[in-house]
Amino acid sequence: MTNEHDICQTPRRVAMIAYEDAHILDVVGPLEVLSGTKLFLPQGAAPYEISIIADRAGPVHTSGGFSLNADHSFRDAMAFADDVDTLMIAGGHGTLDAMKNEALMAFAAAAAKGARRIISICTGAMVLAELGLLDGRRATTHWWWCPVMAQKYPKVQVDADAIYVRDGRIWTSAGVTTGMDLALALVDADWGHDVALQVARYNVMYMVRPGGQSQFSAHLVASKAEDASIAKVLDYILNNLREPLSVTQLAAWACMSERSFARKFADETDMTPAQYVEAARFQAARVALEQTSAPVEQIARTVGFMNPSACAGCLSSTSAFQPPTTGQGSALAL
Repeated sequence: MTNEHDICQTPRRVAMIAYEDAHILDVVGPLEVLSGTKLFLPQGAAPYEISIIADRAGPVHTSGGFSLNADHSFRDAMAFADDVDTLMIAGGHGTLDAMKNEALMAFAAAAAKGARRIISICTGAMVLAELGLLDGRRATTHWWWCPVMAQKYPKVQVDADAIYVRDGRIWTSAGVTTGMDLALALVDADWGHDVALQVARYNVMYMVRPGGQSQFSAHLVASKAEDASIAKVLDYILNNLREPLSVTQLAAWACMSERSFARKFADETDMTPAQYVEAARFQAARVALEQTSAPVEQIARTVGFMNPSACAGCLSSTSAFQPPTTGQGSALAL
């Protein structure tokens, strides 16, 4: 529950670092969650004082083609760097260029020294890693960038499946909308569960989003298929994991010969049909193990594994979309 002392204290200063080609939702999504908190506190209470910091005050062009209005430049914001309660760094296509921006990195380092919390959204974690703030810590970023961060910054313990990770005063989130999930967790920590629940309802959000990043991967592969016949088959696989899903069956569903189907499938997904089916089953089993108390044997049958032991490694893997290397238990063999 929120207490009166928290309500009456000075609003927490939140500094969001933005830059050219940042993802607009990485910036405005978390800030919208934080700013909306005032609606559920006593009248007149201001929970957060929010500023967007960029190269210069004024328009900042984002990767979506929209512009945001920065309140302060990095140079001017140095005057209050010591007073920042929560430092937030957005992600986006411009992250790698942003990491070369000396003014940005200097402000981030200065504000991070005394900040109660340091937050990254999506690829903003790369900035924290470059500053050495993630050394020896668990962290996450967008699943596409997790392997890059793990290779470039080997001292970081990358969790490729987490929606967000808190390690001490540093919080990192995965891609785009997960920044809102993280912001909601900040509201919970600052103002209590009841207020956070009202903020979640207002924004039509999960209080705690089910699953991890891996739940999106098979569907992302399916969504990127350009060939309509292959896209139809991928959708069929995801919705019929209990079926045998043999190449003969899938080729017939696509109205192709088995040879043409296998070639087209590989072109679209960079996987064989067997690998995709195995990976989709593995992913579905992992999500079920995380979210339900159903017996392993039941989950195995539900996702199409003939052998329950195929589910054994589901929770231990941190890969965003990777089938078991043994191929055990699959009902499809090529």
